[in-house]
Amino acid sequence: MDTQHEAPRIVVGVDGSPSSQAALRWAVRYAGLVSGRVVAVTAWEIPGEASWSAPAVDATFDEEDAERRLVEEVRTVLGEEGASLVHERLVHGHPAGVLVDESEGADMLVVGSHGRGGFRRALLGSVSQQVALHAPCPVTIVRPDVPVA
Repeated sequence: MDTQHEAPRIVVGVDGSPSSQAALRWAVRYAGLVSGRVVAVTAWEIPGEASWSAPAVDATFDEEDAERRLVEEVRTVLGEEGASLVHERLVHGHPAGVLVDESEGADMLVVGSHGRGGFRRALLGSVSQQVALHAPCPVTIVRPDVPVA
C-alpha cells in the first residue's frame, strides 16, 4: 500500500485586479498552513473569439509577454520568496472555464470576488460566481479589502 500523499494543490485565479492579488496572498498563506502547493492561473482569450462575428484575431497579443507579466505580477504581490512557492500558468480560454478545468483534482480553488471587468455594484464578479457554481472542488472567494495576517 502506498502511504505517500501528494501535497494539496491550491489553484488561484490571477488577473491583476486588487481582488485577485488578495486571493493570491490568501492562497499562499493557506498553502503554508496545509503544506500545499499553489498554481497561479491566468486565462486569456481574444475579444470576440466566442461570438458569431468575424474571425477573432488579435495581432497584438504576445503570449511570451503575457507569461512574463504573470510572473511579474506574482513577484510584485508576494515578493521573491513568496513567489518561489508558486507555479504560474497562462491558459487560453474563458476565465471561468479555464479555472474550473484547472481545478480538476485540486484541493481548493481561490478567486477574487471581482476581477477586471463587470459591474462594480455586483456582489460577485461573473467569474467568481461561475466557478462557485461549477468547480469540482471547494472554492474560496476573497474580497480585496480583507486583511491577510
